[in-house]
Amino acid sequence: MPNEQIIVGGGLGGLAAAIHLARLGLRVRLLEKNEQLGGKLSQVVADGYRFDTGPSLLTMPWVVRELFAAAGQQADDWLTIVPVDPICRYVWPDGTRWEHHRALPDLIADIARLAPQDVIGFFRLMAFGARIYQATAAPFLLAPFRGWHDFLTPRLVRDAPALDAFHTLDQAVRRYLRSPYLRQVFNRYATYNGSSPYRTPATFAIIPYIEFATGGWYIKGGMYVLVQALQRLAERLGVAIETRSEVVEVLVRDRRARGVRLADGRELPAARVIVNSDALHGLRHLVAPEHRRHWSDRRIDRQEPSCSGFVVLLGIDRDYPLLAHHTLFFSSDYPAEFRAIFERQVPAPEPTIYVAATCRSDPDHAPPGGMNLFVLVNAPALSERVAWEREAGGYRDLVIRLLERRGLPDLQRHIRYEQLITPLDFAERTRSWRGALYGAASNQPLAAFLRPPLRAPDVRDLFFVGGATHPGGGMPLVLLSGRAVAGLIAREIGVHAPGRT
Repeated sequence: MPNEQIIVGGGLGGLAAAIHLARLGLRVRLLEKNEQLGGKLSQVVADGYRFDTGPSLLTMPWVVRELFAAAGQQADDWLTIVPVDPICRYVWPDGTRWEHHRALPDLIADIARLAPQDVIGFFRLMAFGARIYQATAAPFLLAPFRGWHDFLTPRLVRDAPALDAFHTLDQAVRRYLRSPYLRQVFNRYATYNGSSPYRTPATFAIIPYIEFATGGWYIKGGMYVLVQALQRLAERLGVAIETRSEVVEVLVRDRRARGVRLADGRELPAARVIVNSDALHGLRHLVAPEHRRHWSDRRIDRQEPSCSGFVVLLGIDRDYPLLAHHTLFFSSDYPAEFRAIFERQVPAPEPTIYVAATCRSDPDHAPPGGMNLFVLVNAPALSERVAWEREAGGYRDLVIRLLERRGLPDLQRHIRYEQLITPLDFAERTRSWRGALYGAASNQPLAAFLRPPLRAPDVRDLFFVGGATHPGGGMPLVLLSGRAVAGLIAREIGVHAPGRT
């Protein structure tokens, strides 16, 4: 139908946009190339084990609740959102352990045991993150950011010093903390947007502030339950959802998006097109070069990609008490790890390893006495320097050996199910640009303001949602991108915008 809003991709951003647009009374069609929705938030169920294969921790749960409220629903009628405690257990090569507990008294007691000199520094670091949040939440995170004219407002100019964009996250962390262990913990948050703490702006101290302030949460049944609930909600609102429907081109006439062409040759007309694949991939491969003067092939190819991920799904037949719901095994040389990923563009020889075991919160995610381990290592984006078809098996063996040395003895012997997911898989399945998980890296000052915009600058009625556009990666921000685009469209058609936009 020519008055349909067509959404390309059924990740969280696309689903959020579909729900908000349907609530505006618009006809919406969502096209997903895979068999199931979710994008990077997917699941694998096999041999009695269940795995989330994407985001594993929810922050800012009010964003999810507001999305359901915008559709006239109570989130608690659809989802069970529960706190995780400890939010994460950290393990270092020398045997040191530290836990991020939810309750402030427990958290401070744990900091005091590890580094008593850093208790005051922790509060100062949180105050620094709070100032950044206060400066950016209303004009940037919670509103459609349309470009520099939005940034150069009296309020943001006034608050610009609070952003500290010309120091790195590592420099900010060192300003407040002395313990090398806690410095590594807080530097780790740069990976939440796929960047290096030694290059990403101190502005991103907002990420640990949000997690420490709002807590870490889990959705009972697994994070993929959120995708299933949003799909049911969208369908209840009248959204037409088609899976196995790959879009290969956005049709542009007279500088307006007029519809899409599918891999099977069909052309579907549309009033507007919202692309939920990676924004850089969508620009490069769905929009003809003559229609994107601001985002030419050359400009896109010059962008530094965020890191990708190397994932090993392990179903094992024993329990390791060391593992919490979330456990992080740090490398012994964090700077070297990021130099390998971003400078040499090769896998780190001694990577930090993240393990999620949802069976700690949902015991039926593994057979009795067993565990379901989602093992993630930061990896470089695709380049000619790594041939994952040949190297994945060897890197998998290295990761297993490291885990065995760090506290999971005889892990190899207890594996009963296994699956590898490499940057090649992310590029193919989710159309991630160069397999990067977060689009372009945030390894430069003001990087957050330089992402591909929500609205295509050269084509009217073409929009982008997802982690590679505004306001960034992570489940809550991706959901907010869908709300922001719906807000832009609501203004165009003269109806009440959704949420706070």
